[in-house]
Amino acid sequence: MADSPAPRVLRIAIPSPLRRLFDYLPQGAPPQGGWSPGLRVRVEFGRRQVVGVIVDCRDDSDLPLAKLKPIQACLDKAPLPGDWLWLCRFTSRYYQHALGDTLAHAMPVLLRQGRPLEARVRERWQVALNGDPARLGRAPRQAELLEMLRQHPQGLTTQVIQAQSFTRDQLKALEAKGLVSCHEETLTGPTPDDSQGLLASPALALNDEQAKALNQLHQGLDRFHPCLLHGVTGSGKTEVYLQLIEAVVAKKRQALVLIPEIGLTPQTLGRFRQRFRVPVVALHSGLTDHERLDAWEAAASGRAPIIIGTRSAIFTPLARPGLIIVDEEHDGSFKQQDGLRYHARDLAVVRAKRHGIPLLLGSATPSLESLHRARTGDYAHLRLTRRATRHAPARLELVDLKGRPRRGGLIPPVIDAIKATLDAGHQVLVFINRRGFAPTLACHACGWMAECDHCDARMTWHRQPPMLACHHCDRRRVIPDACPDCGSADLRPLGSGTERTEESLAETFAETPVHRIDRDSTRAKDALEKMLTEVRRGEPAILVGTQMLAKGHHLPHVTLVVVVNADAGLYASDFRALEHSAQLLEQVAGRAGRAAHPGRVLVQTMHPDDPSLRLLAERGYDALAESLLEERRIAALPPLRFMALIRLEGPREDALTALAREIAGELREQVRSLALDLDCLGPVPAPMERRQNRYHLQIALMAERRSQLHPALEWLAHRLEAWPEARRIRWSIDVDPQTLS
Repeated sequence: MADSPAPRVLRIAIPSPLRRLFDYLPQGAPPQGGWSPGLRVRVEFGRRQVVGVIVDCRDDSDLPLAKLKPIQACLDKAPLPGDWLWLCRFTSRYYQHALGDTLAHAMPVLLRQGRPLEARVRERWQVALNGDPARLGRAPRQAELLEMLRQHPQGLTTQVIQAQSFTRDQLKALEAKGLVSCHEETLTGPTPDDSQGLLASPALALNDEQAKALNQLHQGLDRFHPCLLHGVTGSGKTEVYLQLIEAVVAKKRQALVLIPEIGLTPQTLGRFRQRFRVPVVALHSGLTDHERLDAWEAAASGRAPIIIGTRSAIFTPLARPGLIIVDEEHDGSFKQQDGLRYHARDLAVVRAKRHGIPLLLGSATPSLESLHRARTGDYAHLRLTRRATRHAPARLELVDLKGRPRRGGLIPPVIDAIKATLDAGHQVLVFINRRGFAPTLACHACGWMAECDHCDARMTWHRQPPMLACHHCDRRRVIPDACPDCGSADLRPLGSGTERTEESLAETFAETPVHRIDRDSTRAKDALEKMLTEVRRGEPAILVGTQMLAKGHHLPHVTLVVVVNADAGLYASDFRALEHSAQLLEQVAGRAGRAAHPGRVLVQTMHPDDPSLRLLAERGYDALAESLLEERRIAALPPLRFMALIRLEGPREDALTALAREIAGELREQVRSLALDLDCLGPVPAPMERRQNRYHLQIALMAERRSQLHPALEWLAHRLEAWPEARRIRWSIDVDPQTLS
């Protein structure tokens, strides 16, 4: 068969916000497989040189061929994986984002810079099987090195050997004498010997519920089989994951596990590597650029059967996809809140369907979206109602704050409960989702409050280092000596943050260690893991933390959880606020009583009679979720309808409002002309209208079917790109938004 003719035009996606492709001419010898989509090329773009990705190969262009520039170089011998390119193109279309920018987001930094997709290697040295010790001669250091290698049958890397003060020359001398051998291996580790078996440690025994769930999951291993694993905290969901992955890897296929937070990566990696002999790689923002590329390549080549990562790991190419797991699927961290506003959980559904593989979504507090799909039969609904320990999950005990004195945000009965828990030799977790010393600083004489000059928000008082900081725009200023309005020196903190609660507890329980765990205290590398390691020793201690501690951490010695204030989400303007607050409360409560002793959860609130809070406390998250789903059905809100949010921001309120009304008017006209069945709401101010000295407005689109949203959104994106007036503002399209803020 004759070779197909070479294309005359390459359509290339360039990393830019422009929603279009750019035509270039091929130049130089084509790669071995010819010009094809997925190849990276270096091109001249304006005055810059950039790395783009070929998306299409054509014989013609909308421009005269004589006006097209040639590419400067082809960077790949073979195209990037086809499934990866397909997922990026889907993501670009669904989330209405530029394809070039989507491709750049979905690949490691070094690939964006033009580095080759190659595995880094290292040398591993082993004692030669047929070496003659008589050839060693009088070389005492070589003899010591040889003896060290004999104690490690699997061999040692050059780096480890040199760390023991041996030199490369000594290694080479032993190699020349035939006493040691050297081979190269990738940095992700050697390929295990199949004769050793897959497991490094045995699987745990499952209870009846776990065994039933695992059996149902095994039945769908060779097809698209979406399942919601709905298990209370401590019910052993991770053990189900591990045993399901064992079955997948035994079939020589790969498993991708998504976790919500980088802070959970070390403990998750540790547990997986303790169980399996095969390479387990991690992908998250805490890696160096080289480490990220190594892990990406190991997954793309198939050498790494298990990949664990945070949100962006959904774009990791897999040579032999076999399973996708999304742990804590309800978590808001899976939604990217700026730039490419994708949701990793939803892309996991799309990707699993594309590959025809099972998808497992795990959570103790499933999102209403997943619960709704389980109710309609789109997902199998697997339940784990019992903890691995004999103790039932702790129920919430509502504690009325009204009219009671507080110290560090805590009232006397709660402080007494903390003391009793510590006296019993146990640990306490105090949850307060506010960083800093106090939410704001106020003048006791005139009522002035420290507000941010750039946002509709108050500034938080921090003690370490001393300052007022806005947690929305990161603006900082010194703490005033006197009130700027009336000159009074009587400035007092209002409310409590983690710093103030930590200080108060340290004074009250001077003999007990108090560990504060929030974004400020864990900035240093490995700081969080070091604190948790100390806590897991089991000595009496108090942990004061934000939601960093609520997600997935196993704290076996915590028997009392105290929630300082549960009221933040009860009356917020965002319709999802109560759902998210309830999930957070249940997740925090799940840290109590996970081992030998039962747990207790005290929830301080100004509204102990609130119907939703009482329903959560008395009947649990599942009952509240059913109530919320019914409210959403009546109000015609997601997940019963589909939603997209157009966010607009600009420096002048009047100009932004006028332009937003004009945009909304044109959008409604387009909806009518296309006969689309959707509602266009707004523009209205965002929940925080002024942020970073810019005003924010929103337009919402709501529809019964997704297919009705996207024609309107596609038209709007192209209209705004071409509209000169729109260039004076910033705008973005958020499909399936998880928050209105």
